[in-house]
Amino acid sequence: MQFIDQAEIEVYGGKGGDGIVAFRREKYVPAGGPAGGNGGKGGSVILMAVTNLQTLLDFHYARTFQAEDGKRGGPNNCTGAGGSDRLIEVPCGTLVLDIDTESVLGDLVSEGQTLCVAQGGKGGLGNRHFLSNQNRAPEYALPGLAGEYRRLRLELKLLAEVGIIGLPNAGKSTLISALSSARPKIADYPFTTLIPNLGVVRKPTGDGTVFADIPGLIAGAHQGVGLGHDFLRHIERTRLLLHLVDITSSDPIADYQIIQQELSAYGRGLSDRHQIIALNKIDATSSQLVAQITSELGQLTPVPIFAISAVTRTGLDVLLATVWETLDHNII
Repeated sequence: MQFIDQAEIEVYGGKGGDGIVAFRREKYVPAGGPAGGNGGKGGSVILMAVTNLQTLLDFHYARTFQAEDGKRGGPNNCTGAGGSDRLIEVPCGTLVLDIDTESVLGDLVSEGQTLCVAQGGKGGLGNRHFLSNQNRAPEYALPGLAGEYRRLRLELKLLAEVGIIGLPNAGKSTLISALSSARPKIADYPFTTLIPNLGVVRKPTGDGTVFADIPGLIAGAHQGVGLGHDFLRHIERTRLLLHLVDITSSDPIADYQIIQQELSAYGRGLSDRHQIIALNKIDATSSQLVAQITSELGQLTPVPIFAISAVTRTGLDVLLATVWETLDHNII
């Protein structure tokens, strides 16, 4: 499945039905008077969050959505039927913005949450509405009003409590596959992962917590370098960042600092998000180097530092215990 996390669509509320001019004509009723009914209200366009969608791919094929128009009024003071609403399903975590005003209309994060993005137009008034002592037989009615029109930008931000970040080839995909049933593509070259991967990691209590493997972060990511700029937004919803550092790289300390600089440059509170550092691939290096890098990182940051190997699953139990404690006790 292709992962699409941004889309632009146009939505049209339904037009209100026209009011009509009609008069009551019945036997033995010599002065029936005006009896033109009002038009029905146009349908509205409504977005609804669902859990069975994980991408905005559908909106690359259908970009225009219109609700049903209201029906015109009828004789005998009958109001026209209202138009049906247009219900559009979007993934949970979809942020909705008005392109023309750059304003945020809503943030759909929970199953079943709805947002009306284009109101239907009001129905026109029939001639019955204009009856007065001065005008006993009005011969005019009002047309229905046009529905609301908007151009929208949809941005999907993944709903995950823990975001796994790090430079390419740090072992993020290997870690999420070791912790969960997710099976992302894994290879020994950078940028193997081109889309965020989600995996549910089970707690000892049996509850599931969603982890997200955020790909493509490199120096300059916040300016659009590499793939990181496309996926930094997905970190915004995470409660905890698990920063993976490849201890076998030429300079693990510099690798750590690059990611921290990108989080700070991107803004939106990412640099202040609670973090846990995991030095990965300790199976491929000496214990002396692990101790040295741990000591040097400890002088740069007060956050917890763990030495793990995602391949051999060394140290994962201790790491997860700290993750659960941090999330459960709201140490964030």
